[in-house]
Amino acid sequence: MEMDDDAKLELMQRRIVKSYAVQRDVIVPLSEEFDCTVEELEEVFFHLFDMSSLQALHATFESAQDICLYQKLNADLRLCWFNGTLEIISDEDAKNLKMKLVNEVKNGKSYEDALKEGQLELFELLKKEAKY
Repeated sequence: MEMDDDAKLELMQRRIVKSYAVQRDVIVPLSEEFDCTVEELEEVFFHLFDMSSLQALHATFESAQDICLYQKLNADLRLCWFNGTLEIISDEDAKNLKMKLVNEVKNGKSYEDALKEGQLELFELLKKEAKY
């Protein structure tokens, strides 16, 4: 029995959603966060995304992780206040600090340790601006 084009497309899409990397990094963790079954989340993703989006799913997830980490550090270091509102810390210094910490976390440092290091570096930047 030969499959029609729609059946082939569906099979290819399901293979992507069932792939090891997508299951490990996206489907299983999100299903736990959403308190749903893996199968429920697979079906939602299967209906949300077309073939090209499914093929890019893992890569976009990986790149989004960096963006989310960058934004989390921005919030946890209160750089939105020191940089954005008060304009005490320059855009360049804020960006460099966040990027350094993102890279450290990606290379295995715990988020808590990186955050503590960032807080100390931020304080040094504040003292430098105050010419303390």
